[in-house]
Amino acid sequence: QVQLVESGGGLVQAGGSLRLSCAASGLSFSTYEMAWFRQAPGKQREFVAAIRRFGITYYTNSVKGRFTISRDTTTNTASLQMNSLKPEDTAVYYCAARYVSSTLYTRTDDYPYWGQGTQVTVSS
Repeated sequence: QVQLVESGGGLVQAGGSLRLSCAASGLSFSTYEMAWFRQAPGKQREFVAAIRRFGITYYTNSVKGRFTISRDTTTNTASLQMNSLKPEDTAVYYCAARYVSSTLYTRTDDYPYWGQGTQVTVSS
């Protein structure tokens, strides 16, 4: 079965950096789009970034220029490099996957596969 396992979360001061990883198994990694979502306390889970076929990337406006999503098809791993972190980036970060399509999907309902989440805390 499909498994997504996140790692790399932690506590960091504002302005610092973290790199999240998502190890995928049970799927043909090159034919799946990978995305990162996050959920802050008391808020809905929201789209952060996605990487689609041919390496095309998309970001929510609040992280553009600070976060970079990437994928390594040799290790079946998706990553999220987060720089210049802000306290408002504090959330549980989730990796998600869906089969490739011609449309960018940013809703949680559009992704059938999810990891367990990793906590990112940014102190001011």
